[in-house]
Amino acid sequence: DSVSVDIQYLKNRIVDLHPQTNNANHHTREISLTRLIVRRGQPFKLTLNLRQPFNASIQPLHISAATGKRPTEKQGTLSFFGVPDVLDKGSSTVTGNLILTITPPADTPIGEYTMTVKHRDQEMVLAKPVVLFNPWCPDDWVYLKDENEINEYVMNEQGIIYRGSSTYIGSCNWDFGQFEDNMVDICLRMLDLNPKYMKDPGDDVSARCNPIYVSRVVSAMINSVDDSGVLEGNWSGSYPNGVSPSHWTGSYAILKRWFDTGSYPVKYGQCWVYAGVMCSVMRLLGFPCRVVTNFESAHDNDRNLTIDVYHADYGVRETPSPDSIWNFHVWVEAWMRRPDLAKDGKYDGWQVLDPTPQEKSQGVYCCGPAPVVAILNGETDLKYDTPFVFAEVNADFCVCVSCQVKADGSKVNIFSDTARVGQNISTKSVGSNKRMNITDSYKYREGASQKLPEVLFRAIEQDVFYVIFRMFLFLWLLYIILNQHLWGILVGFRIELKSQRLRFEYHWGPFLPFPIPLPSSHVYCLFSNESKNIQKTLTFEISTCFFFLLCCE
Repeated sequence: DSVSVDIQYLKNRIVDLHPQTNNANHHTREISLTRLIVRRGQPFKLTLNLRQPFNASIQPLHISAATGKRPTEKQGTLSFFGVPDVLDKGSSTVTGNLILTITPPADTPIGEYTMTVKHRDQEMVLAKPVVLFNPWCPDDWVYLKDENEINEYVMNEQGIIYRGSSTYIGSCNWDFGQFEDNMVDICLRMLDLNPKYMKDPGDDVSARCNPIYVSRVVSAMINSVDDSGVLEGNWSGSYPNGVSPSHWTGSYAILKRWFDTGSYPVKYGQCWVYAGVMCSVMRLLGFPCRVVTNFESAHDNDRNLTIDVYHADYGVRETPSPDSIWNFHVWVEAWMRRPDLAKDGKYDGWQVLDPTPQEKSQGVYCCGPAPVVAILNGETDLKYDTPFVFAEVNADFCVCVSCQVKADGSKVNIFSDTARVGQNISTKSVGSNKRMNITDSYKYREGASQKLPEVLFRAIEQDVFYVIFRMFLFLWLLYIILNQHLWGILVGFRIELKSQRLRFEYHWGPFLPFPIPLPSSHVYCLFSNESKNIQKTLTFEISTCFFFLLCCE
């Protein structure tokens, strides 16, 4: 048959992937000139030369693209399309020279795909392209509008990491090397070794469409505390069977050693090494990413938004405290949308991710992504790990005396410094080696008048409507139960705002013209929302209450 397609022709070298042209168009030429590496949401072309006429209506070709061990259409890891659907106008069906234009969806999972062509009952592999995130594509969640910022935060292989102290800021050059040999395979192996993939490969690969998910996986896999991660940490000053963290000047040597030794953790790293390595992986995958240093960085172990130093009441020597303040701490920021938090884009933009193993997040040693704008505004109820990062830049430093003599073990605050934590938060500038101070994007300046009202209003707004609903529901039940024989019980609100030094408690009900204080014996709290820290040690609580003003039959 003159119009039939002999599958044997496909087994010859008749497929041209145009890797140089495609990779140049997809900004992946720096990664490889021979391997097809494309970005989602953007078309690429390949050519099939069948060497004989082609009639799609009589003998169509069917192409599939699959990723992962258990690809399915339902999970978005397997897709099918026919040659007529992707045939370019420049194709010649008379000669059988077919130019195919294929566009991975902007929400397709990243990773390596296997593209196959099927004719009758025969099938062969066409290509194995790698698909990455696309910061140039407006439909991709990692889209970044500014071309200069993309060049800095995705394409630049050289950077600067700041260290030292808030009064003497030092710097070290860092070679990210995200486009070095085998970096694609290194990063894909990292994704495939994460515990979530081991537990359910199908779900994990499907979730790689989401940069929020992928960033958390990378954050966990850079450290090796609870997985086959890249780096082992060491803060002891002794580095047996390894090298000092200060030995490293770039990411590639670390990642290559991890890859070449069968994914055995590299010894040793500290925060700036963790952050540098993570930045390399994120940039390779297509995230706009930068390294950020926070000087006077707090580690709020007990999550009370204060860094407590205790002294016994009979002496001046400090007693052990789980909290600490580091001279500096380094993490990364990645740019992405956060539709999981708000549909209006309120929390889109820079997100904090910290691969240094400090505290567990949902049972895993990772941190973030936490929106920088949420940290700025004290929205500590948002995922992921926003309260922890908020404390790192904005906790109070408190010196307390522990009253050991008293049976209640009470503590007396003798000193509090609200300005010490979170100083000179720094990153490299776009297009230059100058240091950029981004402290104002993380915290308002001390004494800023707009800070408290904004945070307080948000806390009230989040709770008040739910409390009103519960109040009237109970009022209706109360009316039925008591049948109007009990008077003077008003249902209203107890509003409490307190800090370490001050406490205000007022009550308001339907028949009270303004909030009034009431003795505790006259108030019974029916429902109490969980107290929430809205600004450092300031807490807000709103409850539904009974006011016992008058009782009679």
